Amino acid sequence: MTESSTMLITVQNITTALKDKPGALLPILHAVQDALGFVPEASVPVIAKALNLSRAEVHGVISFYHYFRSTQPGKKTIHLCRAESCQAMGGKNLENHVKNSLGIDFHETTTDGKFSLEPVYCLGNCACSPAMQIGTEIYGRVSPESFDAAINEPEELA
Repeated sequence: MTESSTMLITVQNITTALKDKPGALLPILHAVQDALGFVPEASVPVIAKALNLSRAEVHGVISFYHYFRSTQPGKKTIHLCRAESCQAMGGKNLENHVKNSLGIDFHETTTDGKFSLEPVYCLGNCACSPAMQIGTEIYGRVSPESFDAAINEPEELA
């Protein structure tokens, strides 16, 4: 079985299980992203048909909510805090360094597939601004040097 057919079976199973819930579209999209790491473009017609919606309606919800990804994420996702406290403590300079170091912008993945970069609007670590999260690990007082060290840690690359 190909990766594409396995993905479509997963989407179909999720859609079948959740389609009768009130307001089923968002729970289905969340479940698909939880299962696959993103909401593939090929899943849109399957979801639309099951919910009797147009593909445009499903696509509109996916593109409206920044949480949903339509491309496969990297092995690790870097969430860079964009909230006021982090901005006041050098967050913009850190953002520029991160983007230049990785060669990507927000909502993109490095060409080697190791990292995706996403903005987040508070990690609850304001006393240690600027902050970022890599995978499940939260980092505070992040500088360009500590960012470089964090992404080069062996466990971050595994």
